[in-house]
Order: sequence, then structure tokens, then C-alpha cells
Amino acid sequence: MPASTTKSLRVAVLADSDTRWKWGSLTATRIAPDGSDVRLDGFLLRGRATPTARQLEEVGVRADSLREVTAVEFLRELGKESDEDHSYDVVVLALVGGAVQAVLHGLARAWEGRAKRPLVVTGYVGVVYEKLADGLLLRHGADLVLANSRQDADRFRDVYEGVGADAGSVTEVALPFLGGAAYKENDPYTVVFAAQPSVPENRKDRTYLLDRLIRHARLHPDREVLLKLRSKPGEHTTHIEELPYQKLVQKADPPANFRLVYGHMGEVLDRTDLLVTISSTAALESLHRRIPTVVLGDLGVREALGNHHFVGSGCLASWDQLDEGHRPVPDAAWVARQGVAAEGSYETAFDAARTRITELVAAEKLPPLAPYYTPVTAPGYLPGILARHHLGPDGSPLPGAPAADREPSPVRQIVRRAARGAYRHGVQRVAPVIRRMGDL
Repeated sequence: MPASTTKSLRVAVLADSDTRWKWGSLTATRIAPDGSDVRLDGFLLRGRATPTARQLEEVGVRADSLREVTAVEFLRELGKESDEDHSYDVVVLALVGGAVQAVLHGLARAWEGRAKRPLVVTGYVGVVYEKLADGLLLRHGADLVLANSRQDADRFRDVYEGVGADAGSVTEVALPFLGGAAYKENDPYTVVFAAQPSVPENRKDRTYLLDRLIRHARLHPDREVLLKLRSKPGEHTTHIEELPYQKLVQKADPPANFRLVYGHMGEVLDRTDLLVTISSTAALESLHRRIPTVVLGDLGVREALGNHHFVGSGCLASWDQLDEGHRPVPDAAWVARQGVAAEGSYETAFDAARTRITELVAAEKLPPLAPYYTPVTAPGYLPGILARHHLGPDGSPLPGAPAADREPSPVRQIVRRAARGAYRHGVQRVAPVIRRMGDL
């Protein structure tokens, strides 16, 4: 019998929230070279947004192993001498920019002098509409910095080249969670509003959106109107939600055809006839499936909301227009530049990344990780970023850094849950009160 051509690829994904775990774990499977047998080890960075079991289940990706770690614990794991149990081919950093930078410096230190090291990949979980330069430079130093669209790839290269940094790491792909069947009209006709934890931020604007959604349900009793929420009470996601819609809806009186829903976005889109949002990445998932999609302009088209990203898309509209039956028609050229790949090229969108990974994994030696930020180029910025993750200016763990190589005791787990609850209470209850007092 001929020998099997299947190659084993061991991948480590470090993520700090449910949405970044979704991006990182799905990216790991999308960019694996054809014919690879992928072993996926998940590491969840301990913090306020560490995902719950329900949030992990919702993503739908099964890791071969999954555990919670600090940055220092992760670096110790990855810094072990290469052997059958501790060697990775690819490391995916699905983290906020500062954490990516800290881990890159930590890995550079841990892998000093190593002849063979894993390939490091990072990128963004969705639409990049703010802090472009800051976020990109914090991700510089990875072997591949993935751009989810042609537009992002061009912008990323411009930023790197503009500061004199190597732009060779920028690799165009697409969002890894696009997919699902093409749109077919449902019965009943279903309108879904995809809520976001931090956009808009204030009570007035969030109440306005909820009121308009409920009004739309009343105006169209033949329609099902769903408010799609990212997290249940007590859970955190990538962004902190001070005013959850679950709390606001308690003071409303919605009709019978209005409901709150959770769960996998793809499953919700299966029954969606009109997707409405402010600037959620869900809009790109919807456009990929050719579902009528609206980006609201009721609160203005503003950088603070992120809906400015959709200028030129043909999707901007208001609730007044939707109440009257408006159905948007997306601009084909705009959609093509966003990596939505609605025309059917999605399966080839990851080919360039797969090719590069195949070449780099097979290489006898990779150059040391070399982030743009160093103690020389950013002496007033970098040390603080590293210190937040208990790393010194050279990327080595600071004295007193967490050193747990075992599961925390039950007491420590209870204390940690209590601390997260106190943090959540401070964010959702105390902070808004203090702000209101400051306005008096």
C-alpha cells in the first residue's frame, strides 16, 4: 500500500476572549496546508474576558486540549525544549494588540538560540476601523500578519512601509468564519438586529435602538424581529458591556413577535431575511450569504461607531427607511474589496497563507522574531506593555510573575470567579453611577 501523504500539523492558539478564540481557532484550520492532520491545542489568556464554557461551545470548534493560562505560563510552555510533547509547528496569537506584542517579545526571548522554532501568526478578529497604526505596529514581528481583505492588506502594508518596518509578513486572507447557505426567503420574514457590546456606549443611544427595533416589530406584526445578543448576563466578550440590552428591555413592553436570541451567528443567519447592525462583523457574514444587510446611520456615520467603514457599501440606511420596506443593494466593488467573497472565491482566499505556511514550516531555520517596537524604537511605550504581562524590557518574566504549572486549587478558582464578578459589577453598576454624578 502507498504511504499516507497526510502530514501532522500541531497548532497552538492563544486567545483572550470568545470572539478571538473563534477567529484564532477557525483561522488555524483554514490556513493549514492541504492534507494536514491538525492537532489544535487551545490556551485561554486569563483575564476579565476569559470565555465561559457556553461561549466556547457556541464557537463550535473542538480543540484537542484547552486550558487557561497567564502570558508567562504560556511562554514557559512554548519555551520548553522541542520534543514530541512540546513542539508546535504554528502558533496563532488571537489577542488584543498589546498582548500580541508582549507575547512576541516573550517568545523571542524564550526561543533565543533555538535552531528551529514555530511559525507565529496573528491578525484581527474583524473589521479594522480604529487604531489602525497602533494595533498594526503592536502586531508587527509575527511571521504572518493576516489581513481579512484586499483593502486591509493594502492599508497594513502602507503603515508598515511608512514607518520603515518590514511589510513582508502581511498576507491577504478572508474572515475565517464566513460560510453557510446562500439566502432564501423565510416564513415568517425575519429581521435580526446584531447588537454590539460597546457600540453605541451610552444609555440614550442604546435605548433609542431598542425602541426602534420594538417599534419595527409593532409596525410589522407579520414579521419575527430578533435582537441577537453576544453574551448572556454574567459573561464578558471582547468589549465590556456597561448597559446590556437584557437590562434595558426589562423596562420596555415588546410585542409577541419580538425576542432576544443567543447562539451561533451562522445559525441565526440561516433564518434571517434582513440583518441590521451599527457596525458588527456580522454584516460581512450576512453579505457573504447575500442576505439583505443594513448598517444603521440613525446615530450618524461616525468613526466612534465604526459605521464609517461601510461608506460606499450601499448598505447605509435608517430605521425610518426600513419601517417603510427599504431593502438595500450592496455595491459589488465595495463588497469584493472587503474579503466577503460573495461571488464564490472564498475557498481560495486562504491559498496564499497556506502556501507561505507550507514553505516556512518546511524551512530548516527561521530568523529570530523581530518586532518593530524595541527598547530603542519605543523606550517610553514598550516597557509598560510588557510589564502588564509580567515581562521585563528584554521579554523575560519579571520576579514574582505567576509560575503555576498546575490547575488552580478550588479555592483559587472561587476567588477568581468572585474577582471577575466584582469587576463586572464595577463596570456595569458603579462606573455608570459615578459618571452620572460627575455630570451633575
